[in-house]
Amino acid sequence: MPESLIEPRLVALDVDLGATKQDVITGLARIIADAGRADADGLARDALAREAKFATGMPGRFAIPHCRSAAVKQPSLGFARLSSPVDFGGTDGPADIVFLIAADEHGGQEHMKLLTKLARAMVKKDFVESLRTAPDADAIVALVRGVVEPEQGAPAEPPVPAGAAQPQQGAGPDAPVGPMRHIVAVTACPTGIAHTYMAADYLTEAGKKAGVDLQAEPQGSSGYTPLPQSTIAAADAVIFATDVGVKGRERFAGKPVIESGVKRAVNEPDVMVEEALAAIDDPHAHRVKGTAGEAEPEEKSQIGWGKRIQQSLMTGVSYMIPFVAAGGLLIALGFLFGGYDIATNGLDIALKNSFTNLPQATAHALGGSAVMTYIGAVLFAVGKAAFGFLLPALAGYIGFGLAERPGIVPGFVGGAVAGLTGAGFIGAIVGGLLGGLVALYFTSLNPPRWLRGLMPVVIIPLVGSLVTGGLMYVVLGRPIAELMNWLSSGLSSMSGGSAVILGVILGLMMCFDLGGPINKTAYLFATTNLSVANTGSLKVMAAVMAAGMVPPLALALSTALRPKLYTPAERENGTAAWLLGASFISEGAIPFAAADPLRVIPSMMAGGAVTGAMSMGLGATSMAPHGGIFVFFAIGKLWAWVLSIVVGALVSALIVTLLKQAAYTKNQQAGQPAAQEA
Repeated sequence: MPESLIEPRLVALDVDLGATKQDVITGLARIIADAGRADADGLARDALAREAKFATGMPGRFAIPHCRSAAVKQPSLGFARLSSPVDFGGTDGPADIVFLIAADEHGGQEHMKLLTKLARAMVKKDFVESLRTAPDADAIVALVRGVVEPEQGAPAEPPVPAGAAQPQQGAGPDAPVGPMRHIVAVTACPTGIAHTYMAADYLTEAGKKAGVDLQAEPQGSSGYTPLPQSTIAAADAVIFATDVGVKGRERFAGKPVIESGVKRAVNEPDVMVEEALAAIDDPHAHRVKGTAGEAEPEEKSQIGWGKRIQQSLMTGVSYMIPFVAAGGLLIALGFLFGGYDIATNGLDIALKNSFTNLPQATAHALGGSAVMTYIGAVLFAVGKAAFGFLLPALAGYIGFGLAERPGIVPGFVGGAVAGLTGAGFIGAIVGGLLGGLVALYFTSLNPPRWLRGLMPVVIIPLVGSLVTGGLMYVVLGRPIAELMNWLSSGLSSMSGGSAVILGVILGLMMCFDLGGPINKTAYLFATTNLSVANTGSLKVMAAVMAAGMVPPLALALSTALRPKLYTPAERENGTAAWLLGASFISEGAIPFAAADPLRVIPSMMAGGAVTGAMSMGLGATSMAPHGGIFVFFAIGKLWAWVLSIVVGALVSALIVTLLKQAAYTKNQQAGQPAAQEA
């Protein structure tokens, strides 16, 4: 048995830890730290970042903030019974009972199981009331240990195993009379500690009250037991209460589905069960999509079309970036070995020659030896081939993001036609969306059974490609190509003030969400225009890559200059951020931004804007789409590019350090941990 999760010194009874949930979480983190089990600042920071994703207040006026953190030395439960209830976002009022679940970063399986037992016990009203009336800390510890650490041979209250029959004695007076209805549910939250299991239990209890056989599959961090396929086959409907993807979603194909975030299953389990019962008898109810050959009506989506389109665009960009990085870097290496003139005849050299028969005259004309010229030509040809997938991959996976596998072929065709017509990345986006929407429409149809097998392999690819490709050729391709030509000409002619303004905008975009949609939009703009290979597009690529390097470098510098402003975990992240920043991996700054967004993000944007403006104004260029300082050979005016990065990183580091120093001083005067006032 692991060391005890809770002991009397982790319990605070009838205390006032502050007026806000931030105060309470910070106070509980300090209690755990005083017991030598965690670093207070780091634990509070990580718990508050987790709380910011969604509130942890529960029906019953209690809250269970929780996190995994590198600041945790020993998994622990901090407990506070508040003299003045505090709002944690619960539906029935402020919470007076608060547990802080502090799990270590790697979340050992045994501890995860113990923590989930506590979360499930909190569903029971009598247990919560016992916590409210316990006379002292020892009584609280005994109650909690009785749930999470039952003595050998004691009848613990484990969760009902997935697939086991649920008792029906609790069916309420309003339960429907007639054949027993069977519902299955899947619950999952990002950390898989508390909400995952509580949602499963709330739904199970709601099923009992409704006289329904409801069996849940909580997909938690400590692993999960899949529902037996026979149970799923017998189910009349399914509930997905998840904030992350459902593992094995295809197992439920064809079932009427009710879908929401995990928090709704905690707050409105009775309503969700009622909706599932109504869906059983509704022939038009949304259903879980089937597998290939078993196309089912489109399942219910809890997000609007704007969000769906945004998600599909991000899917396309994420799948496109490896093609861009590989192809662009190979092209840059081709220039390194064969010279920039290799762009004019590199493909011919690679196809028609070898190491032994490359004419010396050709090599001399290109300014290098025969061997180096041939290596450069091959690298350039391979990179050009990889880069050629940029537009089809972008469009194809946009289609995939909208319609899953049926959208891939129409999307790829739309992207290929965008390349052939000169419509560029804008055309690829339009073609991907068009292909995905066409495929999505056909997957929503309910054809005769004899035709279903042909839908995914013949009908959807054929009709989707014809509609998407035809519209791109006949209607959309040429107008978008004109727009791209105008854009390319504008980039080529940019100089002076207009170039600097563009650099400021790109720098702000790259540093706003550090790998999110806005960052990816700026990167997409740069990389897809890189294939135009004019001076303007090369300047844009240099500015975007330089600005994207600023946040990790700035935060690495700040942690080195003022380490006391950061937690031990952040100082470790700062050490790694030197390499991440030098490699153009903006995501190295995300841990800092997540913990302290109001100070970190504006600071990074300021430095990014300076870097973008300087890079564009000084005329730095980049033939490589990725790689940071390690592709120095592909950078034009290297001195200007490096200077832009250094100045921008210094600006961001100075601003973020000053802001954090002000917060540190304020908190020290108030006797609180630093950097917790976000």
